[in-house]
Amino acid sequence: MDSRSMTRLNNGLSIPLLALGVWRASEVEAAKAVCWAIEAGCRHIDTAAIYRNEEGVGKGLRDSGVPREEIFVTTKLWNDDMRSRRQRQAFEESLERLQTDYVDLYLIHWPVEGVFVESWKILEEIYESGRAKAIGVSNFHERHLDELLESAAIPPATNQIECHPWLSQAPLIARCAREGIVCEAWSPLGGLGAPLSTDPELLRIAGKYGKTPLQIALRWNIQRGVVVLPKSIHRERIAENARLYDFELDEEDMKAIGARNQDHRFGPSPDDFDF
Repeated sequence: MDSRSMTRLNNGLSIPLLALGVWRASEVEAAKAVCWAIEAGCRHIDTAAIYRNEEGVGKGLRDSGVPREEIFVTTKLWNDDMRSRRQRQAFEESLERLQTDYVDLYLIHWPVEGVFVESWKILEEIYESGRAKAIGVSNFHERHLDELLESAAIPPATNQIECHPWLSQAPLIARCAREGIVCEAWSPLGGLGAPLSTDPELLRIAGKYGKTPLQIALRWNIQRGVVVLPKSIHRERIAENARLYDFELDEEDMKAIGARNQDHRFGPSPDDFDF
């Protein structure tokens, strides 16, 4: 892959900056979307146990005809599996559903109080076994990272967070960068019903580059070194989301997009979730 489409994790592993997200996709939809994403040049698939489509992702990987080692696969440890202390079993079940003997990245999905530090120790064991090439966290604020890093033998490679032009997450991304943690953006287009496609500044910049506002939003994060995980089950949109490497936003436009920040969440807050 083009080096511009990759970044490097703190353990030396390369991770593609563009991934296909499959949240809310059925098993059948996920299998098709994975094939279409790989066809469009995407080499990173992001799923989770709670999405209940790991089997579909595994089928899509096999049906694509591309060797497993050429695809970066991420999945996640769910909250209830941490609460019930079945972290190791949950990981084994994910591998079984994906029909693979390793994942490239395994994440703690949410910072469940009282169990995420304990769960991290188990992820460290999984990493040492080689069955996860890298381990990381998701939805961690700075205070969660502080607590984790106090006892972690292995620092997280990534922190997957909600991140888009209306929620730039600049302070958290800067903190993660200081710790050598790569940030990943879920809902990089704002999620269901988000009005980013009609944001006037994104529309203006899109016209300048001959791109869509959503491509501009994705490119903005990529140029910040943030991995983007746009979800789609539509072939045309998946292909559109992959066309991000034939243009580059200039510094003025990067700043203008960053200035759209409103600290606006479309998803739940890591400080206030009840699942």
